[in-house]
Amino acid sequence: MKKVLNVGGNSKAIPLPPQYSEFEHLLLDIDPKGSPDIVCDARNLTTLESGQFDAVYCSHNLEHYYRHDVQRVLAGFLHVLKDGGFAHIRVPDIQELMRITIDRGLDIDDVLYQSPAGPIMVLDVLYGYSVEIERSKKDFFAHKTGFTHKSLLKALQKAGFSKIYSAARNLEVSALAFKVAPDHDTRLLFNLPPD
Repeated sequence: MKKVLNVGGNSKAIPLPPQYSEFEHLLLDIDPKGSPDIVCDARNLTTLESGQFDAVYCSHNLEHYYRHDVQRVLAGFLHVLKDGGFAHIRVPDIQELMRITIDRGLDIDDVLYQSPAGPIMVLDVLYGYSVEIERSKKDFFAHKTGFTHKSLLKALQKAGFSKIYSAARNLEVSALAFKVAPDHDTRLLFNLPPD
């Protein structure tokens, strides 16, 4: 069975995308509260055994590290991935956030949209969900950097990922970053175009 490492996923109660339904799901998180399989800061992934995962899934976690630590986290992804593995990364799209904020004439404290967790303000996308940060009193919930489509691609290329598929929509940049070109099954699984 293929294995996916869910980096910073908080809890296994939060579902992964359907493409991972046949993968063994291992959760890595810095906070033991969500009962992760591995309690670890993602900046220390290189302390884990190398080449053990087919995929790394990292949804809305990479922005929780300072800019100078992003390459360290991405190096950790490469370290734990098998040779044919890939990283699936999702981050807030700061460029789209700025465009919407200006177009709508929003202030930093204005509500951007309603989520199942409650109203999301402009500052929540920039700096992290303020309600969670205040409630938990844990600053690792804060955002310490941000990404645009272009800057995420640049970071992944600099880290050494050889093939990257990416898109930006709905205030989010997502990327599938491969160590080597994806195989046929992975292309089908994610509906990727042929090379």
